[in-house]
Amino acid sequence: MSKRWHQEKGRDPWGRQARSKGYRARSAYKLKQIQERFGILRPGDAVLDIGCHPGGWTQVLVEEVGDDGLVVGVDLLATSAVEGAEIIIGDITEPATIERITEIVGDRNLNAVVSDISPRLTGRYDTDQAISLELSTTALDAAMALLCPGGGFVTKIFQGAGIEGLVDAAKLRFSSVGRFSPTASRSASSETYLICLNKLPKPRGSAVGTSALEQVRAHLESIGIVVEDKDEGQEGTKTGFRKLDRREE
Repeated sequence: MSKRWHQEKGRDPWGRQARSKGYRARSAYKLKQIQERFGILRPGDAVLDIGCHPGGWTQVLVEEVGDDGLVVGVDLLATSAVEGAEIIIGDITEPATIERITEIVGDRNLNAVVSDISPRLTGRYDTDQAISLELSTTALDAAMALLCPGGGFVTKIFQGAGIEGLVDAAKLRFSSVGRFSPTASRSASSETYLICLNKLPKPRGSAVGTSALEQVRAHLESIGIVVEDKDEGQEGTKTGFRKLDRREE
């Protein structure tokens, strides 16, 4: 890590506040600000946290839903236990993970799905943004499979090609969709959050019978970007898709 990085971290008020309050990540305050603005969580809710490692958002969720609520966190990485939450290791794209989540939720309705998931950064913005886009879109598809009608969905997105395709896909599945940038986000960051409220009983229009991932891929192609599956050759590693300009074909 560079000396500059450590200096900036030391000056970060949200990071200092998170540490002083016992939160595992400064991002806890991003969720707090989303909750303050939109009220997506209520006492007694059942909530799923996709990409929960290291557990900062999970901690906030437990606080917001209270003793009568249910919080489930899922991540590919092992996450230390969070009191009041069920943490599982799994891939949200795998049926076995969905089945495990469904077992934990049981007869309850899942009221909200949140995701602060980020790719393992390569330092190449286009690549990182492409992988992030797929992760966020995959989280949306998981939310559609698990949420009850009227439920809410929040995911982090990075500005770039294809974002409008994800926003449009969400609008066909929720009655209210917007973007929000918490003040707890770093000023230099291109991240924002997609806030989706009131899941519709059924998708509408072109979303009928189509996954959000399929819609985003189609959107990318419509704006002149080719989408190819990207395989780094490591068994069990999912790196998302790669976006190529037409001229690279």
